[in-house]
Amino acid sequence: MTIEAPGFLPYGRELTRADLEAAPDDGHRYELIDGVLIVTPAPRFRHQHIAAGLVTALHAALPKELVLLFAPFDVVLAENTVLQPDLLVAPRDAFTDADLPTAPLLAIEVLSPSTRGIDLLLKKDRLERAGGPHYWFVDPDGPTIVAWDLVDGAYRETARATGDQQFAVTAPFPVVFTPASLPV
Repeated sequence: MTIEAPGFLPYGRELTRADLEAAPDDGHRYELIDGVLIVTPAPRFRHQHIAAGLVTALHAALPKELVLLFAPFDVVLAENTVLQPDLLVAPRDAFTDADLPTAPLLAIEVLSPSTRGIDLLLKKDRLERAGGPHYWFVDPDGPTIVAWDLVDGAYRETARATGDQQFAVTAPFPVVFTPASLPV
């Protein structure tokens, strides 16, 4: 069996945002990290169900000047880095009609078997280097939620909760809930 590269990929150079815009609308999520194309399948039911529960938990606590969005929505960190966090929070005036041209105030990833390494290593590292103030992940298997805050240019774990433990943070805005309250 021969596997051919998608027709929109150029050869011999790192990919750019312009190349990403040529990606087909085929149900996959296309992201760029430092010029490398990351292709993941559309999220499964469990992933989306948890993300919807997070939207509900966060929306009630969200200050009016902030906006909470869910993927797919482009976060442009550089010409060669365009991410689509599962959820993102940023000031309303930071958005353009097409994207968020800077690191979000908060990026949240719901871990899936196909994206676990990308979310915990590549995306976390790239958001850290871009100065993203807050990064959280939810592991459905706990369920567990972990929060990192950017301190002196590096992410430091600031909160962790599993099951019925209370997840409580004050930044980027105060919110309290338990991972068990999220639908799984």
